[in-house]
Amino acid sequence: MGPEADQALELELIDEACPELEASLLGADVVVVAVPADRLVAVTEQVLSAAPPDCAVTDVGSIKRPVVDAAALDQRFVGGHPLAGSANSGVMNAREELFDEATWYLTPTEITSGVMLERVHNLISAVGAKPTIVGVDDHDRMMAAVSQLPHVLANVLVLQADAALEERTIPVTGPSFRDATRVAGANPEMWASIYLANQAALVEELDGAIERLAEARAAISRDDSAWLTEWQRLAAERRERLTEAGLSGGVLAELRVPVPNRPGVLAQIALGLCEADINIVDMALSPSPDGQEGVVALWVAEGSAAAASECLAQLGLPVL
Repeated sequence: MGPEADQALELELIDEACPELEASLLGADVVVVAVPADRLVAVTEQVLSAAPPDCAVTDVGSIKRPVVDAAALDQRFVGGHPLAGSANSGVMNAREELFDEATWYLTPTEITSGVMLERVHNLISAVGAKPTIVGVDDHDRMMAAVSQLPHVLANVLVLQADAALEERTIPVTGPSFRDATRVAGANPEMWASIYLANQAALVEELDGAIERLAEARAAISRDDSAWLTEWQRLAAERRERLTEAGLSGGVLAELRVPVPNRPGVLAQIALGLCEADINIVDMALSPSPDGQEGVVALWVAEGSAAAASECLAQLGLPVL
């Protein structure tokens, strides 16, 4: 039972708090493992050992490879990572709209059960988030670049400014400094474990950042105005493209795909579409009466429907 369980009960944020893991899993359809990064693998293994055989298990960890590897032989597990939250933690900071319109990554593998994936996908949609399926290693590389590296750089900027100012103080810091350092020092214990959990990918991104800083330093040192102007322009262009990449909405198209009843077929579809930059907005799985095959209904952006059909055909799964 969590340290703030009694308070959560008093505030009616939860219906029940169980003192033992086994009791909390009785009759569960879906279990969400939400613990610090350094405990995620161990707790997920405990949950998979104790959960009912028809229960889907997912998590909310920001690094996926260690926990997916730990659950590699279990068809019930679907790795997950919601992009939601704030620097404030604890029961008193709970918000019912936390997941509204938030991207929620799912990282199924080739053996993930289609039924389990559909169940987790539907749960995430039900709480207002946008499920987005991606490969495990692709996820960890992305998070190193867009989440962990910015935290590292924010810490560096704060310590650099502190060293530059020495004992002096300034009455107001500029908006650039405030914006760039908003996440500096957030939850030290949690972020230390996140950095180390994604060590290889984060070190690679740090090496890239160091190389780009060296290029900027060289251009400034040689008074290269043309290089710096183009560098600034390119950054503005790429930032707009990157920040608009997650926007979605508009008309959806339904694709119906006959599939054999075998582990991993739904994950194969989802990951194949992911490789083609096509996101599944919603899905429904309808097995045949004899359980030998079924039909998967997929909803994608209307503009992506033709590309999705072609991708599925290349996977040997033509659209009806």
